[in-house]
Amino acid sequence: MVLSQWLGTSLWFSPSGAADGLMARLAIDSTAFGWLIAATQLGFIAGTLAFAATGMADRFGASRIFAVSCVAGAATNAALALPGVEYAAAWGLRFAVGLCLAGIYPLGMKMIVQWVEGRPAAALGWLVGMLTLGTAMPHALRASGASWPWQAVLIASSLLALVGAVLVVFLGDGPFAAPPHKRGAGSAQPGAVWQVFRVPAFRASAFGYFGHMWELYAFWSVLPWLCQPIVSELSRRGDSAPSVALLSFGVIAAGGVGCVLGGQWSRRIGSAPVAALALAGSGLMCISYPLLPEHALGLRMAALFFWGFCVVADSPQFSALSSQFAPPQLLGSALVAQNGIGFLITVASILALSRAVPAWGATAMWILVPGPVLGLFALRPLLVRSVRAR
Repeated sequence: MVLSQWLGTSLWFSPSGAADGLMARLAIDSTAFGWLIAATQLGFIAGTLAFAATGMADRFGASRIFAVSCVAGAATNAALALPGVEYAAAWGLRFAVGLCLAGIYPLGMKMIVQWVEGRPAAALGWLVGMLTLGTAMPHALRASGASWPWQAVLIASSLLALVGAVLVVFLGDGPFAAPPHKRGAGSAQPGAVWQVFRVPAFRASAFGYFGHMWELYAFWSVLPWLCQPIVSELSRRGDSAPSVALLSFGVIAAGGVGCVLGGQWSRRIGSAPVAALALAGSGLMCISYPLLPEHALGLRMAALFFWGFCVVADSPQFSALSSQFAPPQLLGSALVAQNGIGFLITVASILALSRAVPAWGATAMWILVPGPVLGLFALRPLLVRSVRAR
């Protein structure tokens, strides 16, 4: 299931791996390319909110939705490589890929829960860790100097998504899946998902996740900018320096390790403490990184790797907590709603940080501080519950 998720979500980052060729083909600059990437995010947000509002994520089998979304996403992603596609059409195709991803990423989480039932945190750690490595892959491609034709990158990711669809069809829904067509009070009726926010424990987890999302993608979006001064100063000193792309890859990939180790650790101390520790660690970096001496390059690099390790390690734990407290018949809708709102928040934080960085420098990272702070505040009831349970 984790492998299927990774293959399916390869659609998400495929344009970044083919950025130079795609920009030349469409005759666009980096700003327009950024909006092309944003189209995928906006499509994902629209798709998740549509799934949540209609209850479709729980009215049909998760494996069926996942497989259909993989096939549709593969087709729309590959269509970007067709001759004659202009920028407006490319934007629409990437928006459509985002819609399809709404049936892949959150539904993959639901399927994980359906297979492992009781303690899904470790399995979700592997799942989000794989997605994190997928996020880092475009940086690895640029660092390696890979020179595939840009069309080949897009088509390869589409083929991978098709393999993911086949695997999920073979797997089917897990043995702990609730009947998808179950009706009655609290069932997957249109709009019923919003009832789940009345559950205090789910609300605590969801709002903790929202605070986490304020920080995560904004940090990833400016990471090359944070790495650039370090690489430049190392080069000026004549020291062996990694490229900005390679350093960015390493920092993001550290988050994949954080997800897996956090999932294993949650088996001992619980998901809420692991999420709180990761959120506190990344929040500490938000506050302290701008205060580090500019000449302390080793310290800055270590801080970035620690930040990268912590910044996403809490994500699978929030998903595990939310799946634990959501009613089983609304599990899929609850997860897509949480993801949709979370990704909508990322748009605001990315825009705020990208505008502030040129004017404020590293001090702009303080914009991210409210996310971890408010996330920890929201998580308090679950931390108290975890302590009492032990």
